[in-house]
Amino acid sequence: MRVGQDLVEHVPRLRRYARALTGDRALADDLVQDTLERALTKFHLWRPGSDLRAWLFTVMHNVHVNQRRAEGGDRIVVDADAVEIPVRATQMDGIELRDLAAVLGQLPEGQREVLLLVALEGMAYDEVARALSIPIGTVMSRLSRARERLRELLAGGTPMATLRMVK
Repeated sequence: MRVGQDLVEHVPRLRRYARALTGDRALADDLVQDTLERALTKFHLWRPGSDLRAWLFTVMHNVHVNQRRAEGGDRIVVDADAVEIPVRATQMDGIELRDLAAVLGQLPEGQREVLLLVALEGMAYDEVARALSIPIGTVMSRLSRARERLRELLAGGTPMATLRMVK
């Protein structure tokens, strides 16, 4: 197996996810570097035949969580360029993209991680569950809450309290 080449193939995805997680290019580059360093030193733990991409996202998630714990708090930096989405050449699209980036920064970290892995990276729910070490039901509920919160924030509204009849 070509370890170095296999890891290099996944760097663009890792960078995109790291930028969306951290909201800062320099922090994202550091996170990718730390992730690749950890992946190389722990490569013996990867099971050949399993999804290397999912394993790398798991490593990145764990490195990111460890770094956040070491910082001792929630720090959200919003970089308008954090989400690399192809944009048509219109002024309105650029404004909407900046709005989306700002709104993503307002989501709780767990919801943001799940949303980015599913929507941006195209990972299946079971892959996300394995990468983040959470049950698949938690993936689905966090994704649902993240999508609903995004709708509310992008519409400019505040969350509306709804009462439901419980039988």
